[in-house]
Amino acid sequence: VLCPACQSDSSRVTDSRATNVGIRRRRECSLCGERFSTMETVLRASLKVLKKDGRSEEFQKEKLLAGLAKAAVKCSVSVSQLENIVDSIEAQIHESGISDITSSDIGELAIEELRKLDHIAYIRFASVYRSFADVESLKNAIQALDDGSAASFEARTLQLAFPGEGNFSKPGQTND
Repeated sequence: VLCPACQSDSSRVTDSRATNVGIRRRRECSLCGERFSTMETVLRASLKVLKKDGRSEEFQKEKLLAGLAKAAVKCSVSVSQLENIVDSIEAQIHESGISDITSSDIGELAIEELRKLDHIAYIRFASVYRSFADVESLKNAIQALDDGSAASFEARTLQLAFPGEGNFSKPGQTND
């Protein structure tokens, strides 16, 4: 780590603290005595999102958060709660060991999280991702909320614990 004052690569750590985003280290330059802080975070393997048109792109938390925010407009859902949903989805995907996931599978994970949090935001988001073909489909989604039988939805069958099933693949594996 280079000193920001003199660019020396000789420093010593005077304090280390774990934070929710990594490890914060307080350092002192051995050459000029300047004190500065560094932050260490874990770099996760990149996650590719497979789009419906066949393209693939890097997973972007901001895009998912923006979609959730649109669905939650005028609902009693805070930005912090939406950020927690995005973090939870990203963690689930990374913990499963997969490197590629379809955008529709991410949508299903988001739908399930919103269903637990706010029913209006859930219906709004589901109507976009599931493309309800008719009023009957929308009624079925609402009825499932009323009955508490949301298990009938695809989101309940999505199992990230078994990456060999569904549309997922492990690093280096293709979905043929």
